[in-house]
Amino acid sequence: MASTTTVNTPPAADHGGGTPITSIHPDIIQSHILNRLDGPTLASTSCASALLLSLCSEDHLWRSICNSAWPSTTHPTVRRAIDAFPSGHHSFYSDSFPAVRCYGSEKARQVRVPGTTEFISAVDIYCDEKLVYSKVLVTETLSGWFLSSPFRIDLLERKETVPTPLKYDGEEGACMELAEDRIRVSWILIDPTKKRAVNVASLKAVEARRHWLTEDIQLRYATVMGGDGGELVQCGVVMTCGGNEGGELQVREVSMQVEDMEGRILTGIDSLVILDAAMEGQRRKSDGKSEKAIYESFLSMKVECRERKQRREREGWTWCA
Repeated sequence: MASTTTVNTPPAADHGGGTPITSIHPDIIQSHILNRLDGPTLASTSCASALLLSLCSEDHLWRSICNSAWPSTTHPTVRRAIDAFPSGHHSFYSDSFPAVRCYGSEKARQVRVPGTTEFISAVDIYCDEKLVYSKVLVTETLSGWFLSSPFRIDLLERKETVPTPLKYDGEEGACMELAEDRIRVSWILIDPTKKRAVNVASLKAVEARRHWLTEDIQLRYATVMGGDGGELVQCGVVMTCGGNEGGELQVREVSMQVEDMEGRILTGIDSLVILDAAMEGQRRKSDGKSEKAIYESFLSMKVECRERKQRREREGWTWCA
């Protein structure tokens, strides 16, 4: 009588009825799955396995995400700068998508004057999440005029305006609230020398106000960061909007600058040090609400600083800026 041997085969891993990712060809994963993900999801997916880490590192995936998020990155000047980054568009996205973490002034003081030769500004303006304007600017940073003058970059040419689909009704508060909620700007500063970038505009407007004389709407997209002398500074984008003859709201002026606690625009050399520290600094998740809370705290500190200065002046103290 022949003997019978029984072999117990372990059950196959339960994948919930689905196909394990390792059994799918890498080309299919990239062309049918990964290219449908946004930046944060693609970054999270890369942490799942060594295979996905390798597949998610392909530059064409991150280039597509950057071009979709910021159309200005398709400009040849920006594209050449990004290609020189350590990991190309992946590095650029990691620098530009998160918000700058607000840090103390000690970090800025420890940074030497950077050897930056120029800044590239990649700017995109949206209304209701639809692109209404995109532009790339190159600003030299070596001349004595730049280093000693107030640092300010103007986006629009003289008399140039940007139309929006919003209606300008002139009612106090109504149009301003619409503009604050529905207009968004991204201003990414790129240092091609150091191969770093930073988005200096907040995800949403942190402040909206009307000009007392012209009734133009002024929106501020600010990031608070560390400055010199134990104080914080705000780096941000100021946008001025007004109505045209057809009753449409249009953008009339957009500028980027760095201001101290007293509202003074910092010089080019001081701004270079601060922006260099911001590019090298940590990032945090941006949700719009935290940025506004940080900015409101900054405004409270400005009021306290002004009151403290006034008290010292009344008491005969010498104020040192």
